[in-house]
Amino acid sequence: FNRRTLIPDFSAGLVLGIQSIPSGMANGLLAMVNPIYGLHGYMVGVFTGAFFTSSVFMSVQGTSTMALVIASVPEVAQGGYPNTALFALAFLTGLFMLAAGLLKLGSLIRFVPHSVMTGFINAVAILIILGQLDDFTGCASSGANRLMRTIDLLQKTGQFHIPTMLVGTLTIILILTLERTALKSLGIVAAMAAASLATPLIGSGSVALVRDIAIVPDSLPLPMLPSLAVLPYLILPALSLTFVGLMQGASITQSVPNPDGRYPDPSGDFVGQGAAGLLSGLFQGTAVGGSVSATALVTSAGARSRFANLTAGVVIASAILLFGRYVGLIAMPALAGLLIVIGFRTLKPVQVAMVWKTGLTQDAVMGLTFVSSLILPLQYAVLLGVGLAVLLYVIHQSNQITVKAWDVQPGRFPVEGPPPRAVPPAKVTVLVPYGSLFYAAAPLFNAQLPEVTPDTRHAVVILALRDKKDVGSTFLNVVARYAGALHRRESKLMLAGVDPNVVAQMERTGVARDIGRENLFQATQDIGEALMQAVTAAESWIGEKQGENPRQAYGRNQETPKPNVEYRTRNFEG
Repeated sequence: FNRRTLIPDFSAGLVLGIQSIPSGMANGLLAMVNPIYGLHGYMVGVFTGAFFTSSVFMSVQGTSTMALVIASVPEVAQGGYPNTALFALAFLTGLFMLAAGLLKLGSLIRFVPHSVMTGFINAVAILIILGQLDDFTGCASSGANRLMRTIDLLQKTGQFHIPTMLVGTLTIILILTLERTALKSLGIVAAMAAASLATPLIGSGSVALVRDIAIVPDSLPLPMLPSLAVLPYLILPALSLTFVGLMQGASITQSVPNPDGRYPDPSGDFVGQGAAGLLSGLFQGTAVGGSVSATALVTSAGARSRFANLTAGVVIASAILLFGRYVGLIAMPALAGLLIVIGFRTLKPVQVAMVWKTGLTQDAVMGLTFVSSLILPLQYAVLLGVGLAVLLYVIHQSNQITVKAWDVQPGRFPVEGPPPRAVPPAKVTVLVPYGSLFYAAAPLFNAQLPEVTPDTRHAVVILALRDKKDVGSTFLNVVARYAGALHRRESKLMLAGVDPNVVAQMERTGVARDIGRENLFQATQDIGEALMQAVTAAESWIGEKQGENPRQAYGRNQETPKPNVEYRTRNFEG
């Protein structure tokens, strides 16, 4: 709390609080639950999040994407009044978010490709628009999903209710017009109020109101413990909501700095969103997460500290107490019109165009995510997107492995080139793998190794592993087999620049024994030292096998006189 920022914070919080009243109800409607539950989620989320998020300005509310996931959960759709399954889902989602924050999992967000999120968000925008057509036209539709219901609705154009459509159209026109005036963001509130007041004149009592579909209390919600019986059935949708909420929150973390200029900690924001979700579930609200639009609104309205979001929570609570009895008079097509505007603003054609220009793989990923989100229940489509992201990452990393050969000669830098097709006899072959040695990359790595032939004799292959901090059992198995093949041809494999962690893995698995501990050269702070130690040892070993003096054997394949080891190492490091 800072007295110098009190007035701008109060003003920004007032704007966000007033604007959140129709938006919160629309969010509840989008989730296909009592609109008042959406308002409860907005109130508790924005107030609680202000205390716990790492981000000073993050507004934690229900989002359109999360609302669509909630709408696809059968246990919530079958809930009565009060909807205990909805509250349990919000509580469980908050618990998962809190656990993600406490476990410092914020860095995992970077593994989700932009193409997956682009396809998902644009599908959500289409679903928001299509999902409001029943309330906008006053005609009920049926079908297995929103696409099928839209097709069914288009076959019933003769049953469209004209007064309902007029109220919805008036709402859209008023929103787009009043937002261009001095009202700005409050134009949404004015548009909703004006359209609802005009409803009796347009519809003569035939236009549906909020009170016709839901019980709207005029008091603050009391705490209610979640039903334990329904929790096992909500684990999957709660995980989907957790992923969606944290992904949207992460975009705020990465783009909105705190007043000191530093960017917030993603894991800290996870904790704040989780705490807000827990309390939203306890106080009869929907699942909540970081809202990009609400955060943009409160910052553009002049917020300077957390007090702005605290003010917004108080404003929403005051509105429920003072004007709760009037909430039921809001026209349903007015809420539908608001959500249609939100849906069109959620579309990201610029991002779609950017992904489209990046290549066929990204196009396919975006398209598959988009189509699956339109057809499948959104809770499954979300997890499909996550799985697709992981699969894409694994495939990409697995195809990046490349093996190069280094020609190491005295008095000059190494010369890089393709590896030989076969291991040459009585020579040192230095190989350097580039890329991940992840288990799926091991076959590609093995295919690029020079072949051990009957002519291979008294040869040494040195594998440089300086930047490899961790290798799996699949890679170790490839190395052990290759070392065995060389050994059978009276040759050997040496590993240079090996990280201590990799050495420990080899000791535990017995690979160090198979290769020979004397053939492992650990990495040091001096770049190239371990490699030169391995090269010196390899040439000495070859000289001994060939019956030559080690000093004579050193550099036997060179055409120029060879300097001593110290000179060679010094020049390589230089």
